[in-house]
Amino acid sequence: MAKPVKTNVLRHLDAHKIPYETREYDVSDENYDGKLVSAKVGLPAEMIYKTLVLTGDRSPVGSKSQYLVCVIPVEMELNLKAVARATGNKAVAMLPQKDLLPLTGYLRGGCSPIGMKKAFPTFIQQDAEALERISVSAGVRGCQVILSVEALAQCTNARFAELCRG
Repeated sequence: MAKPVKTNVLRHLDAHKIPYETREYDVSDENYDGKLVSAKVGLPAEMIYKTLVLTGDRSPVGSKSQYLVCVIPVEMELNLKAVARATGNKAVAMLPQKDLLPLTGYLRGGCSPIGMKKAFPTFIQQDAEALERISVSAGVRGCQVILSVEALAQCTNARFAELCRG
């Protein structure tokens, strides 16, 4: 039997006594998407959120960083203009993939808003407020962590905002 994954995300949640559950899944198929992850972990796609890291032309209020984190449903697309408005920037752009690991400590497909190398201003798509629980990456490909939306917002100091198209 395989040893359960223990990531920075899970260590952070344990240290702060935040209840969670994990669901692991096979990632041998490199072309997985939100629908496939949903099927593999047995959760509705509406509960599964992805973490995107962006750069802004200004630092969000109360931050010295021009980096920001957006947590959005896997089936939705980021609206860069909406993100700029929500974060007080004139313009935002996706962080180049080559910069993700050095900046956050996470690889593409395993990026989580929890337990990054540094805490960055974090924004969660406002639709999540209607959910009781949410699933985000546990910090590695092939593992999701499920926790309350409130706990995710608290442990990342996140604000809810309209970030997506439609």
